Amino acid sequence: EVQLVESGGGLVQAGGSLRLSCAASGFTFDDYTLGWFRQAPGKEREGVSCISSRDGTTYYADSVKGRFTISSDNAKNTLYLEMNSLKPEDTAVYYCAADLLYSTGRLCGPGAYYWGQGTQVTVSS
Repeated sequence: EVQLVESGGGLVQAGGSLRLSCAASGFTFDDYTLGWFRQAPGKEREGVSCISSRDGTTYYADSVKGRFTISSDNAKNTLYLEMNSLKPEDTAVYYCAADLLYSTGRLCGPGAYYWGQGTQVTVSS
């Protein structure tokens, strides 16, 4: 059974940092696209950052470039998102996702993802 379990969310002041983790089980990281998405109240879910575990290629949404860093530890089957210089507009539920069906045409594109349960990130001004 595929499971994705996020942790590391919380409340932080603007300018602060958080590190999200996603522990995966039921598959190995070797050859899939993994990523982080977020959904703020009243907004659609959006791709924040994704990585190809095959070749390390990454994607970042324009809104987080230079502030967020995605990484994966294939030996631990864990995905990370380092978030720095956080802004109030980063407030959202953050979801870990895995494209195990090779369904996306591009990193963080639409597809048939497996999802974690989400972790809340709240950035106060």
